[in-house]
Amino acid sequence: MKDLTPKEIVSFLDKYIIGQEKAKKAVSIALRNRARRKKVSDDLKKEISPKNIIMIGNTGIGKTEIARRMADLSDAPFIKIEATKFTEIGYVGRDVESIVRDLLNVAISNEKKKMVEKVQRKMNELVEDKILNCLIPWKSNSSNNSKEDQERAKDFQKTIEKFRLKLKNGELEEKEIEIEIKKSPNNVFNKMMGFNNSQMDDMNGMLKNLFESFPKKKVNQKVKVKEARKLLREEVQENLINQDEIIAEAINKTENFGIVFLDEIDKIVSKNEYKGPEVSREGVQRDILPLVEGCSVNTRNGVIKTDHILFIAAGAFHTSSPSDIIPELQGRFPIRVELESLTQKDLESILTEPKSSLIKQYVALLETEGVTLSFTKSAIKEIAKITFEINNRNKNLGARRLATIMEKLLEDVLFEAPQVTAKITITDKYVREKLSDISVDEKLSKYIL
Repeated sequence: MKDLTPKEIVSFLDKYIIGQEKAKKAVSIALRNRARRKKVSDDLKKEISPKNIIMIGNTGIGKTEIARRMADLSDAPFIKIEATKFTEIGYVGRDVESIVRDLLNVAISNEKKKMVEKVQRKMNELVEDKILNCLIPWKSNSSNNSKEDQERAKDFQKTIEKFRLKLKNGELEEKEIEIEIKKSPNNVFNKMMGFNNSQMDDMNGMLKNLFESFPKKKVNQKVKVKEARKLLREEVQENLINQDEIIAEAINKTENFGIVFLDEIDKIVSKNEYKGPEVSREGVQRDILPLVEGCSVNTRNGVIKTDHILFIAAGAFHTSSPSDIIPELQGRFPIRVELESLTQKDLESILTEPKSSLIKQYVALLETEGVTLSFTKSAIKEIAKITFEINNRNKNLGARRLATIMEKLLEDVLFEAPQVTAKITITDKYVREKLSDISVDEKLSKYIL
């Protein structure tokens, strides 16, 4: 975890998210407290629990983005999951413990990528050697180390270096060679049954572990060099990385730094607790409670303790309020932050200021076609104004509506590129012409999601 102060964390979030200072402050403190906890004594460390957060506000105002960026900043395992996944089929909803299993899978994937990066150079060298051995295999004519054999070895080494250079220059990519690879019966089983990793984890990995225990069969296969490189890289990678070390570090990261973003929590909350499907909603809250309180979850890679996983819940709470959550679960979310609705000025800033703003994205896309796209300040204000008006007239989708508005605005430009002129400037007049129908017609504007 990067050793950043809360102010530095907020400064980082400011690069991607406009406004919402209260929410940024809350998550920055939560992040910093995790770094602080690492430095206290072991006895006290066990007692310091994370301060879980509930974010309240309309869609499209930055709740998910704040959580996602803070996970990137802290290099922590992070998953976003909708609470409705556990209620859409009533009492038989998805097992809530799958949240922790999914989080561990993310951590394992992250640690594996880091380990692969460390051995990347060695891995490429070994793959290269294997391909060269297939291209020009070495065969000795005598059993002893004769002078003739030594001369042949020198000539062979020179040939190897010539082919190595060609290989590095990409001259042999289409050449066909025969390689020996291992085929795992587990991969065949997954494809045959159509299971993905998450579903296999939900079955506690029983079938997966069974098939992984089977020996891998070696087969000879003729492929082009470019395909051989991919197949051999996977095989070499297995030998270079320590899977047990990866899993141990992933478990540590999950237990101490994992972040779960539980979206749409308001969908499992209702004022009418004992009418129809509301009973199952409360049941889901009670199922989630042990995870947030702290419990042990069995996974196929070991037991995960959830005591120090940070939970961030979010919801609009249009028909309910956080106080309608069952008291036991409420108490586990001590920090509540109400996010502010986006103003017209906020929408203007969102279009231009973030590092990956929509306007920067479209400019970069059209640059690939040799088209220089630019927007006047008045055009940006007009886009924000129309978006703000549509949000007020219909369901407020916050900044999410900007994506549809921009796509509608630039539809013709994107369609005609690269045949259009090399320079295009979007003015406020052009914006009004293109968006006049949806800005004036209230019925039509409802279809602009």
